[in-house]
Amino acid sequence: MYKPHENGSYAYVMQVKQLAKRNLDMPIEQLITKAKLNSKKLFLIDGFGAIISAFLLGVVLVKFQEKIGVPVSVLYLLATIPVFFAAYDFYCYRKKNLKYGILLKGIALLNLAYCCLSLGLVFYHFDTTTNLGCVYFIIEITIVLFLIIIEFRVGNKIIKSSREQKLK
Repeated sequence: MYKPHENGSYAYVMQVKQLAKRNLDMPIEQLITKAKLNSKKLFLIDGFGAIISAFLLGVVLVKFQEKIGVPVSVLYLLATIPVFFAAYDFYCYRKKNLKYGILLKGIALLNLAYCCLSLGLVFYHFDTTTNLGCVYFIIEITIVLFLIIIEFRVGNKIIKSSREQKLK
């Protein structure tokens, strides 16, 4: 595995970095390959995640607003948006013969915009947002960002494979 280089350790460091990247990418690539085979299920996962977000923001966090620190009106706004995302996701899941790659990238972009809005509103109300509120939004945004990455990569793979099939 290690090939000595005239310069010494630089080549070794580069080989270790490449090996680490391959080992980290392998589980993600396996996940993306499985998701590509069941791309419609990503819409279900996203839709149910949106419903959970809407419930947490619009019901649970509103009840504990003083412990979160974000104004109730902002929580309701942030709870309303995922309801529309869920409707989009369930529509895409139920329909047949749609361009799933483009639709997955579409919901990924919407999710990214939602994360930016959430982050912006938390920063705007940062003086009243508690540590618990920050933790909630960091966790939610992290989960959604992971889903965005999967949706973009699967969407790109679907689009690429459909283009390759058209060329054949």
